[in-house]
Order: sequence, then structure tokens, then C-alpha cells
Amino acid sequence: MTTDENKAIDAFERLGLTSYEAKVFIALHRLGSGTARDVARIADVPRSQVYSVAESLADRGLLEVQQSSPIRYRPVSLEEARATLEARFERERERAFDYVDAVKSASTGQEAREDIWTIRGRDRVADRVVDLCRGADERIVFGTRLPELVTDSIKTTLEQQVTAGRTVVVVSRTDDVRDRLGALEGVTVESPPGHRVDDQRSGRIVLVDDDSILLSVVDDDGSETAIWSANSLFASVLIQLVEASDEVRS
Repeated sequence: MTTDENKAIDAFERLGLTSYEAKVFIALHRLGSGTARDVARIADVPRSQVYSVAESLADRGLLEVQQSSPIRYRPVSLEEARATLEARFERERERAFDYVDAVKSASTGQEAREDIWTIRGRDRVADRVVDLCRGADERIVFGTRLPELVTDSIKTTLEQQVTAGRTVVVVSRTDDVRDRLGALEGVTVESPPGHRVDDQRSGRIVLVDDDSILLSVVDDDGSETAIWSANSLFASVLIQLVEASDEVRS
């Protein structure tokens, strides 16, 4: 069995077929049609197992059975098989997510509104920054000292929020950051009133309205870790503390 065939079998398994079902289905497409003996000859499936596997594939709508002696099998076209598996995937997906949605709706309402969340990895932190900024109703404060932490998605989101009428303030002591985001029409750029010249760990800070915050640090290896909280009392209090300390002004 080739590497490509192994990968195809693995893919069929992820689509819900068993290993034997995938092997029989592939073998029948090689043959065009055939008996259990024909299939067993070219597929790594015992002949005694081919019958039950073929019956299962027939129940799934992936092959047809000719009631002859011996019984012959013929696979449906690739287009029909693809449509059948896609339809099944959609049904299973809807069944799974409908159940989760029902469980969520039936919860006690004790959602983690006061929770502080931790995320790791620059891409994940950037995605969270974008999500928080998109949820702004009035104001966004975004700060960083590192130009590489100003992703295109963050820049686009800030620009869109300005257009939507939100107040956007960028705080940075770094010229590259100030120039890049300051070029966006409607964005106000400010320098932090005070900072440590030896700061090599701060990453990003995001304040959204008065109830959402994200703070990140950059590790020695360049990785980023952030804590964030949204629509919570904790976030409101922390924002007040940050602004009162004059580290960020809006």
C-alpha cells in the first residue's frame, strides 16, 4: 500500500468510514465492479469481511449490490459519493452543534463574566485583540512598543472602528508603531507619559470601552502570553487602575 493510499484511507476514516470500508471503496473504484474475492485480492481486507463491509457501504449509499451468483458490487460515482459524505458530515455537524447550543441555552446563566483568561502565542493573542476591538461601542486604546505586534488584521480593525465612529487611541513610544497607525485617518496617537527604558517584556495593551482589557508580555524566546477579561467587573476595575496610574491616557 502506498503512502498516498494510506493518507486517503486516513481521510476517509475522518469522514466517518472504517478502515475496511475505505479500503473496499477504493478497491471497487480500481476494479469498476467486482466480487468479494476480487476485492479481497487487491485490498488488505479478508474475504470473509468484505461481505459485511460491502453491506455497510451499501447502507451508506456508497455502492450498489448486484444479486447474482456470486454477488457483485459496484461503487457509486465519485460525485455521488462526495455528495453523500458531505451530506452526512453536515447532518452530524448540525446534530453536534445543535446539542451544544441547547445545553448552552439551558445553562444556569453563571457565565464566566468575572473570569480572567490566559492565552499563549502571538497569533492567538492577535486574534483576541481583534475580537475585543470589534466589540467596542465607544472607545479603543491600543498600545505596544513592538511594530511586529501590529498585525494587518489589527490595523484593519482599528481603521474600521474609526470609520464606524469609535474613538481609537494608539499609545506607543516606538516611531514605527506611531507612524504606521498614526497614518490611519481619525486615529489619535499618544506617547506614554512615563516608561522604563529597560522594558523588554511588555507586549500589547488593549482597553475597550470601560469593561474589556487585554495585557500581554513577551517572553525571552519571543513568545507572547496575555491575560484578558471582557464585560466583567474585574476588567472595569483594572482599567480604572491602569488609567489612574497614568500609564495610558485616553
